[in-house]
Amino acid sequence: MVPAARESLLDAACTALARRPWSAVRMVDVAAAAGVSRQTLYNEFGSKEGLARALVRREADGYLIGVERALSGPGDPCERLTATAEWTASAARDNALVRALLTGCWSERLPSPTLTAVPSSSAVPAQRRADGPLPAPGDFVALVRDRAVAVLNGAGTLPSPGPAELARSCELAVRLALSCVAAPPGEVGVADLVRSALARQLTS
Repeated sequence: MVPAARESLLDAACTALARRPWSAVRMVDVAAAAGVSRQTLYNEFGSKEGLARALVRREADGYLIGVERALSGPGDPCERLTATAEWTASAARDNALVRALLTGCWSERLPSPTLTAVPSSSAVPAQRRADGPLPAPGDFVALVRDRAVAVLNGAGTLPSPGPAELARSCELAVRLALSCVAAPPGEVGVADLVRSALARQLTS
């Protein structure tokens, strides 16, 4: 199956999930919405559990792509980390699967695949990847922190912090963002919180 067709099936599953709990989402309906046969759907994902893993994997990847975009944007390191925190909060607010991935809180409406790898006999490379381990909240903290350190270290715009302090500052920004996901900050806003916390560490 071409990647576009796989994406169409994942889009159809995502649309179905927005309308009803995952337990009520039927494979035959997902296939019909994507314009393929149910057998084609099973050939691609193996099972409903495989479809769930692929859907969760895609949302995790989409979140991390947004992180990369925020870190590579304009501005000094503080502004880039602020943009990353804002993206984290907005992605979690707008996408229930991203929120569940980042917080570890899976509602009954959502699929809840095990985060550990499952045996895979799929011939589809993308599905073999989805059948591998899925990131837990702590994994996201480490992934975003490490990527932020790599990008900001290579930007040549850091005034003074050493690697250890930079890593702590990046992790602080991520954890502040996640706290705002769990308990929205109201009028203050995630950006003001992150800027205030990082002002001394990352600005001259």
